[in-house]
Amino acid sequence: MDVITIGESMVVFTPTSDGFMRNATQFTNRIGGAESNVAVGLARLGHKSGWISKLGDDEFGKAILGFLKAENVDVTQVTFDQDAPTGIYFKEPRRQHNTRVYYYRKGSAASKLSPENLDKEYLAKAKYLHITGITPALSDSCKETIFEAIKLAKSEGTTIVFDPNLRTKLWGEEEARKTLLEIAAEADIILPGVAEGEFLFGESDPHKLGQLFLNHGASIVVLKIGAEGAFYFTGKESGLISGFPVKQVVDPIGAGDGFAAGFLSGLLDGIELKKAVERANAVGALVTMVNGDVDGLPERDEVEQLLSNNREDVIR
Repeated sequence: MDVITIGESMVVFTPTSDGFMRNATQFTNRIGGAESNVAVGLARLGHKSGWISKLGDDEFGKAILGFLKAENVDVTQVTFDQDAPTGIYFKEPRRQHNTRVYYYRKGSAASKLSPENLDKEYLAKAKYLHITGITPALSDSCKETIFEAIKLAKSEGTTIVFDPNLRTKLWGEEEARKTLLEIAAEADIILPGVAEGEFLFGESDPHKLGQLFLNHGASIVVLKIGAEGAFYFTGKESGLISGFPVKQVVDPIGAGDGFAAGFLSGLLDGIELKKAVERANAVGALVTMVNGDVDGLPERDEVEQLLSNNREDVIR
């Protein structure tokens, strides 16, 4: 197994009409969830990925499981909960770069995840364990699960990759900051955004943030700065890799997950760090061009085409 992820997937409803969602009468139905998005992204790029979670024993849960199976994501560690539902959320696209999100996930099956759901032998198979700051925000048992997964993975020499993925709607700022910093201290690779870095350290300068994350324990930091690209930092080098300009962003949600999948893909292929960040930028850009959290995740030939062509000519 190349990468294992842990987290919640939900069914996503989006109005088919413009305007306020209160007036909508028809919705599209898709799948979304940061960790499973990364797993799907990696699978489409030709890697072996697995996803650990719980789903409600309902039609939505069955739909998610079937979708991920079809995307070649290993779901052998997914269980069904007969007493808790699959989470859902609604996306309300208002204007370009402005999408409102409404979650209905409290008490969901995934929030019932516990350390007992972890199989040490399964985690030991992975080269990378990818976790986000969303899962520990879902419940105390989810938080315990993440820290236990980190402990088990590290005992097997698995590299820990952490995307803070801050969700202030899910928990209080003090608890969020404390927990995310604790996880960051255990991570080998961190993929934060500037806003998340500012939340954690009270600093917005990218170069200072990179050093702060390194001092906190990471060996590699990739700091996302949106459409402009991403900085990378190690103990020996740092730099900025420019992003791919997208003239019309259709749906920005999921771009960060695509970025993570692209970056991990680069590491798995053994390319140099700069090239891995460039691949991450390319995947993230491609994701924004399609509606849906996972729908825009590209296959390898699409990424290679973008990387080999003039950026301005390809991204329109």
